[in-house]
Amino acid sequence: MHRSARSVPTLRPLARGVALALAALALLLPVPAAGQSDEDQIKAVLVAMWAAIEAGDVEAYAEHVHDSFTSFGETETYLKSGKRVELLGVESWTSRYADIRTEMHQPEVTVRGDTAWITYYWTDESINRTSGMRETTRGKSTRIFVREGGRWLCIHGHYTLVA
Repeated sequence: MHRSARSVPTLRPLARGVALALAALALLLPVPAAGQSDEDQIKAVLVAMWAAIEAGDVEAYAEHVHDSFTSFGETETYLKSGKRVELLGVESWTSRYADIRTEMHQPEVTVRGDTAWITYYWTDESINRTSGMRETTRGKSTRIFVREGGRWLCIHGHYTLVA
């Protein structure tokens, strides 16, 4: 099929619109700070994930979770698979608990190309919405991240409660 010279200008507004939409989307995504190490970026992503949970913002949390996310939960026997399953779990948690606060202790980050993992201990506290009682937990965790499109996304988490 031969394309006339007149059809080319009609593509320019479309291309310009797509470019503007992509630029606007890029402004919404977290961008690593200039000069920030991969290790610091991983820690910052994890802190942003917790901040989203603390705010009850599942959509903000989802921005940092890979579509192929898997996890072994604190008390789970079986592997949970899929971003949707993870988001439902976070939604359930934030609906049952208020004033959630999580702290990371002794983080160790290892980066191998576009894959990284972080091990750390955590303490958290929250208020049970049913009983009104403050609850605390502590544990240890390993999370695996992959870099896609210049962003670190959490693709796996393994969490263990510690008495």
